[in-house]
Amino acid sequence: LGKRLGVQTAYGRRYLSSQVAGKDMLYRASSNTADYDVVVIGGGHAGCEASAAAARAGARTVLVTQKLETIGEMSCNPSFGGIGKGILVREVDAMDGLCGKMADLGGVQFRILNRSKGPAVHGPRAQVDRVIYKRNMQQTLASYPGLSLKSGSVADVLLERTPDKDQESLKRLASQDSLDAQTSATVVGVRLESGEVIRARKVVITTGTFLGGEIHIGLKAFPA
Repeated sequence: LGKRLGVQTAYGRRYLSSQVAGKDMLYRASSNTADYDVVVIGGGHAGCEASAAAARAGARTVLVTQKLETIGEMSCNPSFGGIGKGILVREVDAMDGLCGKMADLGGVQFRILNRSKGPAVHGPRAQVDRVIYKRNMQQTLASYPGLSLKSGSVADVLLERTPDKDQESLKRLASQDSLDAQTSATVVGVRLESGEVIRARKVVITTGTFLGGEIHIGLKAFPA
């Protein structure tokens, strides 16, 4: 989809607990060396792009998802682009992202929506074979330099209390109401449901739009 949209492409459970109310909730790293620089949670479109982008930037990255075989899986109406999202695909592709390349490899139909109207509403769109797309995405990520794939469910985000010398700088970056100097903490990794701990300097959560989703009907709201 990158080339077809006019951009040159280059080839070569539930909730995450992060409460810091009590000291016992905090994780003390055993050393200053992290297992990874970045942990990405979730293997959907956002997780694939985030993990690949971090690895391209030189960060030691691990993508953690519940099932490795569902990485890059598309919906029942597999397509990329549209009036708004077609521009987003171009922007991701311009930063050497993956979705445009994978759509090119698995595309079955490429169209420009609203061609009869002005260029402001033209929407590049690709219909994609979801089996081919997922297979190519998984193969690409499995061999991506600096990126590891791990199967597992993240049960908790691990925090470490911020040193006192950094408290004032943190308070200047956030309001008094949203950050208490006595309870501020830094992310230092994640804990899986199996009990395994993965230490990391940064954690990116890409768990999709259905995590803790709600259905609203008028003034009534209930879990999805």
